[in-house]
Amino acid sequence: MTSRYQEAHRRALADPEEFWGEAADTIDWVRRPTRILERQENGTGRWFADGLLNTCWNALDRHVEAGRGNQAALIYDSPVTGMVRSYSYGDLRDRVARFAGALAALGVAKGDRVVIYMPMVPEAAIAMLACARLGAIHSVVFGGFAAPELATRLDDAQPKVVVSASCGIEIARIVPYKPLLDEAIRLSAAPPQRCIVLQRPMLTADLVPGRDLSWDEAEADVEPHACVPVAATDPLYILYTSGTTGQPKGIVRDNGGHAVALRWSMANIYAVAPGEVMFTASDVGWVVGHSYIVYAPLLAGATTILYEGKPVGTPDAGAYWRVIAQHGVSVMFTAPTAFRAIKREDPEGRLLAPHGTGRLRALFLAGERADPPTVEWAQQLLGLPVIDHWWQTETGWPIAANCLGLGLMPVKPGSPTVAVPGWDVRCLDAEGQEMPTGDVGALAIRLPLPPGALPTLWNAEARFRQAYLAAFPGYYQTGDAGFVDADGYVHVMSRTDDIINVAGHRLSTGQMEEVLAGHPAVAECAVIGIADALKGQVPLGLLVLKAGTASAGEAVAREVVRMVRDRIGPVAAFKTAVVVQRLPKTRSGKILRGTMRAIADGQDYRMPATIDDPAALDEIRSALAALGSSGA
Repeated sequence: MTSRYQEAHRRALADPEEFWGEAADTIDWVRRPTRILERQENGTGRWFADGLLNTCWNALDRHVEAGRGNQAALIYDSPVTGMVRSYSYGDLRDRVARFAGALAALGVAKGDRVVIYMPMVPEAAIAMLACARLGAIHSVVFGGFAAPELATRLDDAQPKVVVSASCGIEIARIVPYKPLLDEAIRLSAAPPQRCIVLQRPMLTADLVPGRDLSWDEAEADVEPHACVPVAATDPLYILYTSGTTGQPKGIVRDNGGHAVALRWSMANIYAVAPGEVMFTASDVGWVVGHSYIVYAPLLAGATTILYEGKPVGTPDAGAYWRVIAQHGVSVMFTAPTAFRAIKREDPEGRLLAPHGTGRLRALFLAGERADPPTVEWAQQLLGLPVIDHWWQTETGWPIAANCLGLGLMPVKPGSPTVAVPGWDVRCLDAEGQEMPTGDVGALAIRLPLPPGALPTLWNAEARFRQAYLAAFPGYYQTGDAGFVDADGYVHVMSRTDDIINVAGHRLSTGQMEEVLAGHPAVAECAVIGIADALKGQVPLGLLVLKAGTASAGEAVAREVVRMVRDRIGPVAAFKTAVVVQRLPKTRSGKILRGTMRAIADGQDYRMPATIDDPAALDEIRSALAALGSSGA
């Protein structure tokens, strides 16, 4: 008997025009598209090319027009300020229309760029939706980003206006944003004409006369603005990712494909119905925040939670359980690193008991590889499906997932399950030939990509083709390594850069990390390949231990070495593990393996702009120096 997933996957690949044409019926169009997919010579495609729509209308106005204006659209929950506030669809529509009027009064129109540099406050989402309402292109930069990095984004996007805030709040400290913004504008070759600054009560920023306006001043005496129709292929936003050349890549997302794909994903992947509550614990500065805090839940008529806090420390490792219970969350989405932090602080899960799981049906994890021990710990604690799924900034929505809305499939720990309908995932060798089932290679997507994926890079079409299409003609290069098994399950082992060559054997550091994470004392780990004169590279394990087990560090290090030898074999040449207090990560939770590898090999490297805690790199330097001096 064919499952709903199998039928959807077959149809999406056999006749993508029919499949996505039907999905487009869930969106309100000013002019419904008749050209569903226009195929390009290089294998890529343009979706809904002759369609006209407005994303903000689909996210807000249509729900109000349908009589659901009193339903909660957005809940702002801020443990760092002690504030909880709910916005109905009607409230949010009115706030967005008014701020769109404020932007229009400053000259922002269809096609203009607006950079948004804000903390996790409702005004960040309001600014994004206001840009969408005008047909302007927003580019959200993570609040508190360093001035030089912000300046490079200003230079590339050339915004007419920057929307910012006086400060952000990181647990117990206030982070002033305005000095960083002022310095970025000073460094920029394309400074904005005007800035709008949300003055938060914790810190008031100094405004530059003639350039800066407070949010309240900008909104004074303006008329609400109507939705502006745009082409489906017009850009909705630019989201910058770090490039290997040091020049950030501006991922472009179009309006039509984005709206159709995200609306489809809410019903079929996350199984969130209109009126239900989705809690995505991320930041609007990342793609997860764009897709599943702001746009997808609102396109689906659901309620979204915008959370200004951390998984631990605001106030403790029970923070997520409180949010889930208090707001009646049906589905949660966060990064595996958040659950590793919770597991480290509360390994027995005692802080869940006072709250319970309430209406929660499933937990989704993405952003960093979900190691099986963390997934299994969360499943045992919650007694609910814990779904690892795989996607990227470039794709905008999941490539592989256990689709809750299409019927759950059996779980294989370490795998995000199967390709989502619309994604044709293949495993290729260096020459672009398909690998035998189960062999590790480069994971690639056969073109054309489905709706919602990037159509290009901002003002960098040649770079787009070189970065993503050149390596394997006819395919999109994901940059991830792994394999597809006999059941069609995708296994993402690591970035292709993290496949190490040990005496001619290509080995996955992700496979070794699975073994290390299985030790009962290990809360978090990373494996990097470091240069070796004899073998080319050898693996090094870095371990963070659970609370209360630090005294056993040397014993744990010896035990994990033996575990890798027993489970993978001597070929891995895994002989050294080091206990550290923390691993350096980006603010989105990705472990900085490449930077640690450069430190270990004595190579030059740039301090990553997205690093969450620079002091963590200092500790790694010290640990690696001590390792070198010991002759290990």
